[in-house]
Amino acid sequence: MSERPPSKKKFDPAQVGHDALEQFEAAVSEFEEQVRDVNARIDKRAGRPLWQAIVFGLLLGGVFVGSLFWLVELFVLFVTALVVFAVLELAGALTDKGRLRSRWPLVVVSAVMVPLAAFYGPEGQLWSLVGAIVLAVVIRAGRALLQPDSRSTTLPDIGVAVMVLAYIPFLAGFAVAVATSPGGVLWLFSGVVIVVCVDVAAYATGLSLGRTPLAPKISPKKTWEGFAGSLLAALLAGVLLGIFLLGLTWWQGIIVGALLLGSATLGDLIESLIKRDLGIKDISSWLPGHGGFLDRLDSMLPSMAMLYVLFQIFG
Repeated sequence: MSERPPSKKKFDPAQVGHDALEQFEAAVSEFEEQVRDVNARIDKRAGRPLWQAIVFGLLLGGVFVGSLFWLVELFVLFVTALVVFAVLELAGALTDKGRLRSRWPLVVVSAVMVPLAAFYGPEGQLWSLVGAIVLAVVIRAGRALLQPDSRSTTLPDIGVAVMVLAYIPFLAGFAVAVATSPGGVLWLFSGVVIVVCVDVAAYATGLSLGRTPLAPKISPKKTWEGFAGSLLAALLAGVLLGIFLLGLTWWQGIIVGALLLGSATLGDLIESLIKRDLGIKDISSWLPGHGGFLDRLDSMLPSMAMLYVLFQIFG
């Protein structure tokens, strides 16, 4: 008896397409799972959602560059908005911890201080601080008269208000004072880029090589290895930007980079000290991946004062 030849399986294009689609979806699902796993490990190592931090960092940087080079008045408005949010964050944290009676007077006064620095220069900046302090004292004294039970905290409340005003809007005023001066736009751009290089290099180097704490009682995550990385970045950025953008010599660029490194590191430690005293990790959670606005401005604020001095000397 002869064997029947094996029947050929009928070719079904629909079934083939369905199988290929299933294989593709399985491959995509596996790839997504691997990406999620990698991102989770990166975020755990970084201590925050890294991709969100990068996206929002680029967004803020784009607004900064666009407003600075397109229309300086927009840049003044941009800085004023940053100051208002930063003051709202810090004053809010201080209010929540019982260190301050009300945040809103400081927010309103801060919104006025930055434009005064832009329109009237350093004199307007200084007198705006004096006027803001006087106004804070008057408001707090009036509250003490109307609310006798609050008199015991009058002086501490005034001290905290003065600290907020001098720390955020006054120091931020140096940025607009430089930007609105002849030739100041390139100086401000260069100064901000150097400070950003300091922050990024300190973060990346500290994350990968950090072993020795820089100031363990203030900020345990900051390391000497991170500081070394930020030093190299600051000097390199200072020399390159100084020579090709600001018309400085190489040694002047080194001075600019080194001094901005010192002010940026000091600003970072100051905010860490404030947060440690208040018992909080981030000033707020308004910026995904970054914490709050002040968490992004901490190294910039004293650096703007240093940049103003450097601009007066070398500009």
